[in-house]
Amino acid sequence: MTQKDITFVADFLTEHFNEAPELYNRKGKYFNVERVGQYLKDEDDDLVSPPNTEGNQWFNFLKDSTHLKESPLLFPYYPEKSLHFVKRQMEGIIDQCLQKPADVIGKAVHQAVCMSLYKISQSEDSTPRLFKLPFLWNDKTSNLHYVLFTMLENSISKIHILRRHTDTSRSVNNGILAVEFGNFLNNSINEISESRCYSCLDAHFYDDETVTVVLKESVQQEGKERVLAQLPLS
Repeated sequence: MTQKDITFVADFLTEHFNEAPELYNRKGKYFNVERVGQYLKDEDDDLVSPPNTEGNQWFNFLKDSTHLKESPLLFPYYPEKSLHFVKRQMEGIIDQCLQKPADVIGKAVHQAVCMSLYKISQSEDSTPRLFKLPFLWNDKTSNLHYVLFTMLENSISKIHILRRHTDTSRSVNNGILAVEFGNFLNNSINEISESRCYSCLDAHFYDDETVTVVLKESVQQEGKERVLAQLPLS
């Protein structure tokens, strides 16, 4: 070690490990621990060297605010406790807040319909991911719920639209349908169908009546064409 290293260590010990007679009647060590490390200890004991909050702008602001001082929306501050203690306190409060909604929502949710989209082999390891996107949309005007998705196996040129009424007791026409893009952008029927075949990269609802899709050419070549299309649901 160099003399500089020894001086650095000596200064550190002098600053942080001085004897503290006022702490003699407390459990544990009789010296100040390193000030950062004390916040990281997973203990419920008070900090040995609590921070000095004098002049803190936030505390002064709360102290001078009649409405915020006793507000139940502000998380209580524990200047004598470590971050682990505060973290446990916050987790407990968050769990308590989420428990009631979870119970209510859980009891209200039930299966409305079941559709078989595809079958997979026994060995799931060798099965590719067949279901892509999906994108959800709720049409509040017509009380309809939509799901857009694509199937990656044999229908890469199709986008599927699942439509359900928000009132599960009611049904809608064409509950699920597929839109095939294929070679619909070809200039004439004489063009080779595979030369301008398109697949769907992404799809979102633009509004209640329009779907926006991003298409790409399926031909394996450089500079594949990309198309942004607006499709009316009608």
